[in-house]
Amino acid sequence: MNATLKNILAVVLGLIIGSAVNMGIIMISSSIIEPPSGADVTTMEGLKESIHLFEPKHFLFPFLAHALGTFAGAFLATLISTSHKMKMALLVGIFFLIGGIINIIMLPSPAWFTVLDLAGAYIPMAWLGYKLGKVV
Repeated sequence: MNATLKNILAVVLGLIIGSAVNMGIIMISSSIIEPPSGADVTTMEGLKESIHLFEPKHFLFPFLAHALGTFAGAFLATLISTSHKMKMALLVGIFFLIGGIINIIMLPSPAWFTVLDLAGAYIPMAWLGYKLGKVV
């Protein structure tokens, strides 16, 4: 297979698998940490209306979903790509970062979470996924 095509496939598969990891963690989060009483977490509108009820513990799983989804996607992109492995992993991280920025715009969150999420869950985790994928 052509190296360029394989690198594109690596990023696409990294995004798909990373998104699946992200959604899986989000889906199980409410069964591990109960949402605040009266919060509707099933719709974006419900989240917007009840975000003020959330305590710091309610932001743990969203952060983990963003971080581990990015990590998994970058790790896979590193394993699959034939060249420019770090660039492919960071490209996955950039795509997830863009998604994170869009999410913050659509669903405002506390400033501390916004900073932590955007600074810690995407590019650093993509780099870690690259570092681990490189040695495997």
